[in-house]
Amino acid sequence: MKQATNQLKNARVPDAEYDAKQLLFHVTGMTVGDWLMRGNERITEREAEAYAELVGRRAGREPLQQIIGTQIFMGLPFHVTTDTLCPRSDTEVLVEKAIPLCKGADVLDMCTGTGCIAISLSKLSAPKSVTGVDISKEALTVAKDNATSNDATVDFILSNMFQAVTGTYDVIVSNPPYIPTEQMEGLMPEVKDYEPRIALFGGEDGLDFYRILTAESRRFLRAPASGKEGGYLIVEIGFDQGITVPDLFRAAGFADVCVIKDYAGNDRVVLGHL
Repeated sequence: MKQATNQLKNARVPDAEYDAKQLLFHVTGMTVGDWLMRGNERITEREAEAYAELVGRRAGREPLQQIIGTQIFMGLPFHVTTDTLCPRSDTEVLVEKAIPLCKGADVLDMCTGTGCIAISLSKLSAPKSVTGVDISKEALTVAKDNATSNDATVDFILSNMFQAVTGTYDVIVSNPPYIPTEQMEGLMPEVKDYEPRIALFGGEDGLDFYRILTAESRRFLRAPASGKEGGYLIVEIGFDQGITVPDLFRAAGFADVCVIKDYAGNDRVVLGHL
């Protein structure tokens, strides 16, 4: 593991020691507890060869999640492939803020990807229904598998944004593509070279999908009635979009628009209601 850590550091891999340990655990089937009790044991030659191969892939900047094939999100395991964006801890902030609003609600997750948001809300918020939408058939295959493996009840729709969506929802959530053109080439190799561009590129200014979400979601959200607030729109944003996206919300007629920071102190979620 020390050798692997040095190899990853030389390849400028972030969190090299963590990744080296996770790859070792993956190859040997060890847990943290096993490591503490059995750290002095020798691994087999076959395990050593497999470990060297995976470390080489990580040194080539292939994402750890894709090598292992799994990412934990909101305490749940999600299968990850090159057809989906790897679930990130930043997105857990969106789910945490959505949970109390989704109890007993009809929920729509736009740009569902691995299904991590939709499935987490299905498991953790006791909604009436959850629907996930994506333009990618491959991503929906992954999302359906994740729903099955997590024993979650989620309906999935193949659709270019709202084109094939029907019905009315109490809450619409989304982690849409939001990287602008000028930032695409500056992304880390793990993102730029291995994750699907369709899940990253948000147009020239990164706001294309927010324009669609704020304009179109009004047709699918519950309208205000008898002094009761209308449906909610909750989205993840880039760290530098804490002014532009709320402005789109307000221009589309959303009320009580607020920006929520992630645990690093960056603007991360925008929330508003009709």
